Amino acid sequence: MRPRKPDPTPQSDMFRESLEAILDPRHELLRLAARIDWDRLDALYGATFVEQVGRPGLPTRLMVGLHLLKHIKGLSDEAVCAAWVENPYHQAFCGETHFQHRLPADRSSMTNWRKRMDADKLEALLAETISIAMASGAVSERQLERVTVDTTVQTKAVAHPTDSHLMLRAIEWLNRAARANGVRLRQSYLRVARRARKEAARLMHGRGHKQAKAHLRFMRTRLGRLIRDIERRIDGDPTRMEALATVLERARIIHGQKPGDTQKLYAFHAPEVECIGKGKARTRYEFGAKASFATTNERCKGGQFVLGALSLPGNPYDGHTLGAQLDQVARITGQNPARAYVDRGYRGHGLNRDGLEVHVSHTRGITSPTIRRELRRRNGIEPVIGHMKQDGHLERNPLKGIEGDVINVMLCAIGHNLRLLLAWFRKLLWLILALILFPNSTARSRPA
Repeated sequence: MRPRKPDPTPQSDMFRESLEAILDPRHELLRLAARIDWDRLDALYGATFVEQVGRPGLPTRLMVGLHLLKHIKGLSDEAVCAAWVENPYHQAFCGETHFQHRLPADRSSMTNWRKRMDADKLEALLAETISIAMASGAVSERQLERVTVDTTVQTKAVAHPTDSHLMLRAIEWLNRAARANGVRLRQSYLRVARRARKEAARLMHGRGHKQAKAHLRFMRTRLGRLIRDIERRIDGDPTRMEALATVLERARIIHGQKPGDTQKLYAFHAPEVECIGKGKARTRYEFGAKASFATTNERCKGGQFVLGALSLPGNPYDGHTLGAQLDQVARITGQNPARAYVDRGYRGHGLNRDGLEVHVSHTRGITSPTIRRELRRRNGIEPVIGHMKQDGHLERNPLKGIEGDVINVMLCAIGHNLRLLLAWFRKLLWLILALILFPNSTARSRPA
């Protein structure tokens, strides 16, 4: 059932003070909450629930607020739920009128709520951050016409995919699945596989490379025996064959893949993980999914805002993704970009649109000083991506599947914009206080 809407005029409590009476209304979280259109978000996200069936869902403002606080502070689901109970400003941001001693939801409710989301619904939340930035003066409409586009790798929470590690995980998953479906195995090979994996990891990068290869052959043989044993025991049982089909398929891929193969499985629990090389000296290869971001080219008063975020499964060529990224920017901001600045990875993009100029870095023969100046600002997108990895959850994404990659990329962009907005509100407060205390002083910038 759709979530119930909060009472616009809540009843006062004789024995408890309201949060409005004890909190500072100038706090940046409260000022941000006052600018968000919660009614529009409730109408959008409430449509994902079934009408008049089941119990009412949790309030939309509570679930949206928890996710925003999670990506603003860079917390996990468990940590943001614990912080909500302790911090009254978090409770007021999520729509509570009185201090609550228990969270009216479970940590798993955040996971279930994310399963109802898709890219279109999260784009509306990203567009809300841009509209707040424009209304507060942090960014102007003219600055949305010039964008910078770049790609990065959204790494997944997986271990480094060595052959010994993958084969041990395959043996463990096969044993776990066989036990869950009542398949009695001839031998589990768990004890010998764990010992062989330890020895292979110890000897692989030293003088015992030949012995390490022997341990890998030992593990591959035992994995093949385990696969054949399970196949013989479930032959003719369609129920068990269907239940074990996915695990057996992934185990066969790991058993048969060689170092030179292209379509390899890098994580047993996350088959969508890809090996992507971005040319970094410190990290030769990264394991995850490619992501594309578009930001304002000019550093606005409130900072460099993210205007678009896409997850790109399949590791496509950067130039082939430029059109989709600019289309998303047009949907979110409501206007088509006039200039797009990209790096040399987008050479040969072949994008030809009326009213659009695409400039690639290190291009010779540009006579316009404005374009040369804006092209030098293209590197400003790199620290934005770094902040999303350091302060957000773009590094080691814990969400599952391709859908989890899409959701995490959008939420990381939303969290970055909200951090800029909170800093902008703090800056405005100090400017107002400075004008009140020192009215005769000449300030370089005035509040919006």
